[in-house]
Formats: sequence, C-alpha cells, structure tokens
Amino acid sequence: MVRAGLVTLNASDDPAANLPVTQGFVRDAARDGAQIVLTPEVTNCVSSSRSHQRSVLRREAEDPTLAALRETAAEERIWLLIGSLALQTDDPDGRFANRSFMIAPDGTIAARYDKIHMFDVDVSDRESYRESAGYRPGREAVTVETPLATFGMTICYDLRFPYLYRSLAKSGAEVLVVPSAFTAVTGEAHWHTLLRARAIETGCFVLAPAQTGHHQETPPGKRRTYGHSLAVSPWGEVLCDGGVAPGVALVDLDLAEVGKARKRIPSLDHDRAFEEPR
Repeated sequence: MVRAGLVTLNASDDPAANLPVTQGFVRDAARDGAQIVLTPEVTNCVSSSRSHQRSVLRREAEDPTLAALRETAAEERIWLLIGSLALQTDDPDGRFANRSFMIAPDGTIAARYDKIHMFDVDVSDRESYRESAGYRPGREAVTVETPLATFGMTICYDLRFPYLYRSLAKSGAEVLVVPSAFTAVTGEAHWHTLLRARAIETGCFVLAPAQTGHHQETPPGKRRTYGHSLAVSPWGEVLCDGGVAPGVALVDLDLAEVGKARKRIPSLDHDRAFEEPR
C-alpha cells in the first residue's frame, strides 16, 4: 500500500510568498504518513504577466523554490512530485519552461518533465490563453521508476491527449500524475470526466493535485482555477476529492489494483493497425 498526499494550492504570483505555504502542506502530508506528496502545476508562480514572470522567475539551477523543496523532501524522507515550476530558460526567444520534477527522499532530482501540450484556447469571448506565447513545449514523454511505483509524468492540458497516457502505460507506468491549474470553467465541465477516462483507458491510478480559487496577481487579474485535487482508481472510481480549499488530501493506493483492472479489460494489449480516414 502506498500513501499519497495531494496538495491543493491557491498560489499567487509571488514565489517567495508561495514557498512556505507549499512547504507547510508537504510537511503536513509527510507527518500524516504520506510516502509521496504531489503539488500542482506552477507551484511557484501563477501569473498572466510575462513581464512580471521575467522579473521573478529563475533558471532551474538558481530557483529557490526547487532548492527549498528538495531540502524539504530530504528532511521528511519522502518522494515529492513538484507538479511544475515556471522557470526561465536560455531559449533565444525568451520563452519559459513549465517543468515538473520528481524528487527522491535524499533530495536528488530523479526525473524532469517539460509540459508537451500548450494551452492555446479561447474558453469564451472574455477568457483566452496562449501558453505557447510564454512557454516552449517539451518533446519527451517521461516515466520514472521508484520503489513505490512507476509514475508517468504529465501536466494539466496534456490530459486532453489520451495517446500520451496510453504510451506512458505501455512503457510501464502504474500511476499517472496530472498536476494542474485547470480553469474554473473547463474544470467544472471536464475535470472529473477526463481524469476518470484516462484511468479507465490505461488501468492506472491517476493522481491530480490542483490549483484552486482566485489567484492574486500584479496587475490584478481574473485568473480562477477549479481545485478538486483528485485520485482515481484503475477502474475509474474517484478515491478522494480535495474540494476547493487549499490543503492536503490523503489517499492509500493498492498497486495490485492495476494488474486486476488490466486483467479484467486488457485493452492495452489489443491495439490494431488501421488505415486513417481519407
């Protein structure tokens, strides 16, 4: 049995202010027996302003949030999935990275994953996003083997691309992680359904820590996220729902359920080649 702690955050655009809140929730989860703790997408900074991001974000090697959370993981002797950090890069076009980190109990970085799919959408006439204008997409799918389980790493908008999750499951993932900052509108409509679908399709556990609420930004913005950090079983059952308040939700995972679900419906073994429509 693996105990996981899902952290729900209401992060602002101030990384220094967000860090102690995040550390507090991580320590709370560890002291309640969590062997792995997971934080949401953009744990360090939720911001719609590229100029503000350029002033507060750091490269990976100098990022204080990453350094501090690595120390926290080592102090608590836990695995820690930092859902993602917004980071500066050396890209010529100046775009940032949206990067997830799996931290081992000794504080080392066991794996990195850069978000592949960019959230370039018009949710409504008043709400639109162009993530690719500020962030450059990743290119590599990532699994990481740990003594707890093999994890498949994804971030937020990736959730809408089922082929990625099928690839991760076929590469050995037993637990799929989906740290997110889903909008309130799209979360209400699609969050639970998509997470359950990804679990059912792959026979994996799905763990999805989330940002929540109205986010404080400079200048003031209207960014609202859905919350509801979720854990879903390989059979598609919602095991826990963190609701809309910042905090920690704990869930126990029986990894034997992965094999049971895949034995009942072995769809991962039933792929067939086909001709695409003309």
